[in-house]
Amino acid sequence: MRDAIPELDLEVLRIDYPPEDGATYRDNALIKARHGRAVGPAERWMLADDSGIELAALRGAPGVHTARWAGGRHVERALDALSGASDRNARYVCELVAISPDGEELHGTGVLEGRIADSPAGDGGFGFDPVFVPAGEVLTVAELGDTWKAEHSHRAKAARELRSALAPRRDGRDRATS
Repeated sequence: MRDAIPELDLEVLRIDYPPEDGATYRDNALIKARHGRAVGPAERWMLADDSGIELAALRGAPGVHTARWAGGRHVERALDALSGASDRNARYVCELVAISPDGEELHGTGVLEGRIADSPAGDGGFGFDPVFVPAGEVLTVAELGDTWKAEHSHRAKAARELRSALAPRRDGRDRATS
């Protein structure tokens, strides 16, 4: 996020967050951002995200339940779930929410379309990156690397949309906590 929104002075807010039990990515990002707003420094913007993967063969699952569904075994879970499936289309989704010190809520959404490869490849990234092949690419996100992700990932796209929403409000001195 520091690279994606460089004009914000980002600092991690180290707190326990409430359960992410929202029905959408935005709901979950709002839960975290509003909690941060309630307990974090009053003069700081709060920034939170929620993201997941949606597999076409599973009718969009796991979606907002991705972290619980994967249980730290992202690659294995995706490959097992799609074993024998002809439709390997997938998409990463990210929702970013920023809440200003005065309570204004802004957001950005990013989607990265692609497919799940038959086997993992690459050392970079995390989560599903070793098996996620973005649309128009032949390499996995793990093979494409961090420089590619910084420009093209679902988080990068959400950050650009959020930057656009922030632009009219900014006075050049914003600081955020995520």
